[in-house]
Amino acid sequence: MPLRIIRNDITKVKADAVVNTANPMPVIGGGTDTAVYEAAGKEQLLAQRRKIGEITPGNAEYTSAFDLDAKYIIHTVGPAWIDGGHGEKEILHSCYRNSLELAAKLSCESIAFPMIATGVYGFPKDEALQIALGEINRFLLSHDMDVILVVFDKDSFRLSGKLVGDIEEYIDEEAARTIREAEFSWNMDYERRIMNSRMNRRILSGNAKSLDDVLAKSEPDFKDKLFELIDKTGMTDAEVYKKANLTRSVFSNIRCKTNYIPKKATITALAVALELDMKDFVDLLSRAGYALSPSDKFDRIITYYFTNQKYDIFEINAVLFSYGQQTLGYYE
Repeated sequence: MPLRIIRNDITKVKADAVVNTANPMPVIGGGTDTAVYEAAGKEQLLAQRRKIGEITPGNAEYTSAFDLDAKYIIHTVGPAWIDGGHGEKEILHSCYRNSLELAAKLSCESIAFPMIATGVYGFPKDEALQIALGEINRFLLSHDMDVILVVFDKDSFRLSGKLVGDIEEYIDEEAARTIREAEFSWNMDYERRIMNSRMNRRILSGNAKSLDDVLAKSEPDFKDKLFELIDKTGMTDAEVYKKANLTRSVFSNIRCKTNYIPKKATITALAVALELDMKDFVDLLSRAGYALSPSDKFDRIITYYFTNQKYDIFEINAVLFSYGQQTLGYYE
């Protein structure tokens, strides 16, 4: 199952496992640690945490979740930021990796993470986000689990300055023009294909016999085109829906249900997974009855990624989330 990014208090999120940014010693720390203890029940949680003892940075242990809407609390100790040259990044990688692996051992179907070490520990938020997304991405390529990245407030979620600058410049100056050019190119190509089709040659020569001739199918519909593109990649269904950040059930609906048309964001996620160029992306959208709009921020952001052939769906979703737009994949 895929990644979701949501804005919430992690103690109010329902998941099999909730990750706590723990103090190394069995005492109540600040920030998320305090919130988790208060919501779960201080005394009962602290008593079980004392049985574990010290947790070294980067490692993960678990306790019962008590009063949280979860089965387990996974306690991981993040790195205190010094200057980036004291193993802080490696430790943060381990926090996410070990927490995910522990959740898998506990047969969890879902896990909720806070932004580890970005509070009182001072880890730079943009770098922490990149590490979180990278580790979650690697894990989900080989595991089925619902992973939820919980953002408490806007300040705790930060993209890199360069990425923000590139996107801001593009969506302000280039995106609208690119969308118009892509739509024009597709329209011209579509008209050419229609004019060259056997059916239309008959119509133009006055030999069309009935309305059925006019309506005869001369172009693959959305579903046919999608699976034609998938077949060309050689990817399995599982590889496609994982890369698209979709659930198995959504992909099954697309494959099995007659005349099923997914939402625009779902088709966009599939186009990202298939690494389509801009022209083929516009073509696939059009077969489902959708188009890109130069005035829509979601479309302008997506255009930036397709134009620059950047197909990291987790990065795309982080950007969409930061701009208050619908993220890609997960479910319909």
